Amino acid sequence: MEPALRLDIADATATIRIANPAKRNAMTAGMWRALPELLDRCAADPAVRVLVLTGEGQTFCAGADISTLGADSAESSRDLAVAAEEALAAFPKPTVAAVRGYCVGGGCQLAVACDLRFAAEDASFGITPAKLGIVYAASSTRRLVELVGPATAKYLLFSAELVDAGRALRTGLADEVWPAGELDKRVAEFARVLASRSQLTQAAAKEFAAGPADTERMAHWAAVARDSGDTAEGVAAFLERRAPRFGWTVPTPVPDRPLGAAGS
Repeated sequence: MEPALRLDIADATATIRIANPAKRNAMTAGMWRALPELLDRCAADPAVRVLVLTGEGQTFCAGADISTLGADSAESSRDLAVAAEEALAAFPKPTVAAVRGYCVGGGCQLAVACDLRFAAEDASFGITPAKLGIVYAASSTRRLVELVGPATAKYLLFSAELVDAGRALRTGLADEVWPAGELDKRVAEFARVLASRSQLTQAAAKEFAAGPADTERMAHWAAVARDSGDTAEGVAAFLERRAPRFGWTVPTPVPDRPLGAAGS
């Protein structure tokens, strides 16, 4: 099987599968470059309301496939990984990483860029630039610190040691941990929940969670909410004891300002 990112869209969920089983789903240069393009397609597709990132088989992603990058491979790999990470963090719809097996290096970087991480009990997480003498990108470091706190971030970055799913759950690196045989079912169930909720609420929440909102952005979202019809539909559905049918979707094409961009 050639290394690739495989996209499947069903039931309002886009699943991107990291597939390089010969090397524990390590990301090649071509795969790093392909990820932002796939994300753009999914962001612009109104049929997609949720994105799941996972790995082929029993491994999420063992990091970057350094052997495919040629000269100056470590620096090239870091730059490609950061670009893919930023594209994933900026994706304007909810993202969930479904993690089993190794989630290491650039793989963990991608998982951290997702909104949520659901893990199998056999998952192992690690961030390993200290093994290669690489300076971990400032933006990646800050995102990790915001997720797990400075002490855990330093533990991971200083030691490059792997932590198990239990520790990941305790420190905030994972949001839920499930037996390996139940992970896919739980992720699919939760994706359906997310797909049924207001995309307006989700998009605004992603932006606000990423950083302080200025007066202009708060006014923007207030205006969008007034015009969207989602609030009226939500209230009506509640009073009528039925499932809401929210109509607002992320605009196509996606605005230049990423709704979920870090530091926005």
